[in-house]
Amino acid sequence: MKKRSVAIVIYEGVEVLDFAGPFEVFSVTDELNDYRHFDVSLIAASDTPYATVNNMRVLPNRVFEDAESPSILVVPGGAGSKAAMKDKPLLDWVGTSAAAAEIVLSVCSGARVLAQLGLLDNLEVTTHHQVATHLQSLAPAAKVAIDRRFIDTGKVVTTGGITAGIDGAFHIVARLLGEMTAKRTAQYMEYDWRPQQRYSTKTDNPL
Repeated sequence: MKKRSVAIVIYEGVEVLDFAGPFEVFSVTDELNDYRHFDVSLIAASDTPYATVNNMRVLPNRVFEDAESPSILVVPGGAGSKAAMKDKPLLDWVGTSAAAAEIVLSVCSGARVLAQLGLLDNLEVTTHHQVATHLQSLAPAAKVAIDRRFIDTGKVVTTGGITAGIDGAFHIVARLLGEMTAKRTAQYMEYDWRPQQRYSTKTDNPL
């Protein structure tokens, strides 16, 4: 069986765990299964280091112009997502890749990018609780919920804030490879994965 390619988009001001969490889930799943399932890469506009939230420096594996459309596209969030959703090269690549992808996963405020592309219209979606109001304004045809760790609508999977991206990635692993495979990875990572875990958080301080 051909390995699925997983492309995780990064940009200035991306949240570390938004991309590192799913990276670890897909990569460890591949490692524990004789490297048969996922080819995971960080993708960006250029091959220079990017500053994350709190200034970790990250070097992507590939650049947009050299990257093929992935099987699984991951769009993380972070403070930089407000600029990312207006970045034409990023939007062009994400839009083209999303059209061809098997699954598109947004993490936290990465949902802003999908909303800007019209990919959340008429879907039930979630995001970081502090971003919900802004996301609803960007995608008025969507139904934004904040009481879910993740929401799977088929091709598009959206997740809540930061650590919820890990749950979304585990859900995709379980969906594609079976729950036992996902549980084995979670056990190895010593992560308390609870399928369809729910939570509710309220705030009046939007990001």
